[in-house]
Amino acid sequence: MIYFSHAQTDALLLEDIQGGDLTTRALGIGNLPGRMTFRHRQGGCVSGIAVARQMLQSLGLTVLEQMNDGERAAAGQRLISVSGNAAALHQGWKAVQNVLEWSCGVSHYLDSMLHILHSRYPDGQIACTRKAIPGTRLLAAQAVLAAGGIIHRAGCAETVLLFANHRRFLAPGNDWAGAISQLRRHAPEKKIVVEADTPEEALEALRAGPDVLQLDKFTPHQAAEVARTAPSLAPHCTLALTGGINLATLASYLDCGIRLFITSAPYYAPPMDINVILNPDESDI
Repeated sequence: MIYFSHAQTDALLLEDIQGGDLTTRALGIGNLPGRMTFRHRQGGCVSGIAVARQMLQSLGLTVLEQMNDGERAAAGQRLISVSGNAAALHQGWKAVQNVLEWSCGVSHYLDSMLHILHSRYPDGQIACTRKAIPGTRLLAAQAVLAAGGIIHRAGCAETVLLFANHRRFLAPGNDWAGAISQLRRHAPEKKIVVEADTPEEALEALRAGPDVLQLDKFTPHQAAEVARTAPSLAPHCTLALTGGINLATLASYLDCGIRLFITSAPYYAPPMDINVILNPDESDI
C-alpha cells in the first residue's frame, strides 16, 4: 500500500475547493442531505479508491460502499458511494473524479500491457519509471501497484543505474568493468544496473558482469541477438528492455526471451470515464 498523508489528499482537494462551491452556496442547498455515487463507465482495473476514500472522509462524508484498488470493475459498476450534506458532496465531486479518472486510466493501461506479457510469460514483469507527470508520482505509484506492476526507481537515490550520461564523465568512458567495480565498492548492498544504447555497448557491459542490463531503444532483432549471447557472457545478469515500450509495441518484443520491460507509457494513458451522480437523500429528509 502506498501511504498518502492527510496533507497530501487535502492538497488534492484544495486545488479545486478552497473557496467552497459558489453555486451550492448561492442556491442555499448546502445543508440538505444527499448521496453521491461514482461509476466506471467502461470497466477495467481500478485504482485511486483508497485516495478517494480519504479525500471524501476529510470532507466529513460517510463512505457507504466501495471497490478495492486492483479489482476489475464491469462497465457501469459502482466504485464508491458516500452520503453527507450537499455542500460537502459538491466539494468532493470533481476533485475525487479527477483522481479516479487519471488513476484508473494508468492502472487499466498497465493491466492491458500485463495481459499481453503474461499470455507469453506468466512470470514477466513491467516496471514503471520515475518519469511521471510532475506532481503525480505518488498517485502514479499506487495505480501501478494496483495493476500488478512494479516500481522501477522511486528516486535516483534508490538504486544504482549507470547511464551513458554518467560514463561520459569517466576516463575512459568505455571502461565498464572499472565503473561497475567502483559502484560495487561504494554501494555494496545495491544491485548494479547499467544501460546500453547499442548492441556493441551491450556486449561490452555484459563482459563486466552487471546485475541488470537495460537495453534502451533496441529493435526486437537487436534485443534477441543480445539475449542469445548474454548467458555465455554474464549468466547471472537480468536483461530488461526500455525505451519505446508501450501497449502498441510490447507484443513485437515477446519473441526476444526477455521478461522484464521498463516503461513510462501508462502515465500518459487516456483517463477513464467515471460517471458521478448526486441525489438528495430522501431517507434523511
